[in-house]
Amino acid sequence: MSASKYDFGKAAAKALGDRESRAVLAKAIGHIRVLRRRSVDAMPDFAERRTRAVAVREATLARLPDLLETLEASVTAAGGMVHFAEDAPSAARCITRLLTDRDVKLVVKGKSMVSEEIGLNEALERAGIEAVETDLGEYIIQLAGEKPSHILAPALHVSKEQVSELFDRKLGRKSTDIPEMTRIARDSLRRKFLAADAGVTGCNIAVAATGTVIVLENEGNIRLSASCPPIHIALMSLEKVVGTLADAAAVLDILPPSATGQTLPVHLSLFTGARREGERDGPREMHLVILDNGRSKILADPLLRSILKCIRCGACLNVCPVYQSVGGHAYGSVYPGPMGSVLSPLLTDAAGDARQPFACTHCAACAAACPAGIDHPALLQEMRRRLSAEGTDAATRAFAALARSPWMFAGAAAVARSADPGLTRVAGMAPDSPVGRFLRGRVFPGLSRPFSRRFKALARRLSRHGGRS
Repeated sequence: MSASKYDFGKAAAKALGDRESRAVLAKAIGHIRVLRRRSVDAMPDFAERRTRAVAVREATLARLPDLLETLEASVTAAGGMVHFAEDAPSAARCITRLLTDRDVKLVVKGKSMVSEEIGLNEALERAGIEAVETDLGEYIIQLAGEKPSHILAPALHVSKEQVSELFDRKLGRKSTDIPEMTRIARDSLRRKFLAADAGVTGCNIAVAATGTVIVLENEGNIRLSASCPPIHIALMSLEKVVGTLADAAAVLDILPPSATGQTLPVHLSLFTGARREGERDGPREMHLVILDNGRSKILADPLLRSILKCIRCGACLNVCPVYQSVGGHAYGSVYPGPMGSVLSPLLTDAAGDARQPFACTHCAACAAACPAGIDHPALLQEMRRRLSAEGTDAATRAFAALARSPWMFAGAAAVARSADPGLTRVAGMAPDSPVGRFLRGRVFPGLSRPFSRRFKALARRLSRHGGRS
């Protein structure tokens, strides 16, 4: 957790000023929350499902190295190939090399936050390979030249009218009718599926015992990306593995309801290896790229490892008052919201602001909503403690030193009370100081007289009036 040049505070202030985007975000988040509540309420045994899934995720972390070895053996036995990547650049190089060695020119991609984490599209572009996002939300933001704002719904921040204008500008077709807009995207993408030399997808769950890659979707684009082209590359972070198909079923019991409010999505695909002899469809080559990027270190940390239980449902984002106020782009990293505020600073060479753990109100709504049993506030508190100990947050360290010494605190407050009770002078002279940043979006009520003095004055008045106030 090192300091970063990215400033979440400035980005958040800019996002707060964009009323149109905030209105679009609030409407979309509200809709998702209603769907999730209906789905969970319709499952009287959801608590039991959650308990089973949490047990699976905890058991996975307890024997993760062994499961990864088993997964590698199973994928290989099924005719696939496994590649381990230590960090984001090595993962991007691995995939780029696989594609360039096979003279690939066009790649169709299913939605994958890990591909965003490694900067895959940019790496392929530098290699002269066209990468086309085929998830509708991803396709929209790719046309717009933006990044995802939500791990589940990447174009959550974009209005229908903005999409209409974008399609008119980029594709030469304009409509504000949602089915027609979907048809416009479908017409453009279908040609890409048929012409693609390779497909890249993410991985919701990988089953160690069978070598199966499981992906969930509602559009069918991932299934097309994995089965139409002759090469399928699945990309996963190492914690996505489970032991058996029964373990996968336990996770699937809670993932769709928590994510989209569905019992199961429209498409649940299980890919096991490459096309076998005698089979008529499927890729001729199947590759599984497993990314570490700092997760091994997180696994070895007993106080923070529970963030690896995350199943990427987005439930914590949808209840977070900070995320709902500023949106995903303000975080400056691939993973926003509560889960991102924990995970992002721990990843190797992660983007964003290392002080992201401080962007939390500690309302604990995320912990209550998380189906994987992650206590985000406790993790964020631990990260705050470490950041302060490292000296990353000078204001916290200074305040802690004052708070440990009552006479120093009283003296500092007395000086400030007489010289600059509203701290406006300090903020004006040093706008980028901790005080300046603190007051940038706040109105400080000012330093009043200490309570002890006010109490003593009140006691004297009462004594003079015979105890009557």
